[in-house]
Amino acid sequence: MNAPMTTSNLSHWQERIDLAAAFRWTARLNLHEAVANHFSFAINDDGTKFLMNPNQMHFARIKASDLIEVDANDPDTLNKPGAPDPTAWGLHGGLHRHCPHARCAMHVHSIFATVLASLADSRLPPIDQNCATFFNRVVIDEHYGGLAFEEEGERCAQLFQDPKKKVMIMGNHGVMIIGDTVAETFNRLYYFERSAETYIRALQTGQPLRVLPDDIAEKTAQELEDYPDQDERHLAELKLILDEEGSNYAQ
Repeated sequence: MNAPMTTSNLSHWQERIDLAAAFRWTARLNLHEAVANHFSFAINDDGTKFLMNPNQMHFARIKASDLIEVDANDPDTLNKPGAPDPTAWGLHGGLHRHCPHARCAMHVHSIFATVLASLADSRLPPIDQNCATFFNRVVIDEHYGGLAFEEEGERCAQLFQDPKKKVMIMGNHGVMIIGDTVAETFNRLYYFERSAETYIRALQTGQPLRVLPDDIAEKTAQELEDYPDQDERHLAELKLILDEEGSNYAQ
């Protein structure tokens, strides 16, 4: 008989806790889509081994101990017990094989980012401070090819070649956010959805947009990149809220 799994059997426990908190809060903000979306975090130097949510488990229930370990270089991954969702494997496997700078990756079909991804022009103009965060820091995929199985996932991964660009607007699909840590990546996901919402709601007014000049937009983006510890404090506060509520995310 196998020994029961305990937290001592699991590696990268703090990263697991952070990811679980990000899953829970993404569900609370309704940025997820049923059981279809996925996050990952690289746990070896070249990024090819990573943590990921279990196949089609709702974000609102995911605990630190639920996360599975996946090897992007193992072609038998989908044939093994506890295999990830095939599209999660295709998209995140391809990303972690080809983009070692993408330590953490979060893919969602959040409402406003997906509306933006559905427009013929999916650019996000710098119409406010949040939108300016992403000035010249977004890549747009113009060639959606269906569900993100392996070939489609490999194609998408090739678009993340510029390390400055950590957001992919996946045309006709959703958004992929990458970063160095769970906190950084979740913070970027949160602010991108807020920015997309601001832009879409501004378009709905039918009024002319007040777009920042390029130099001010770039200055603002750099200032926000250098702003101290906001991403870490953001996630830390969310974990404190979950803890106060008695959540089991950290189990």
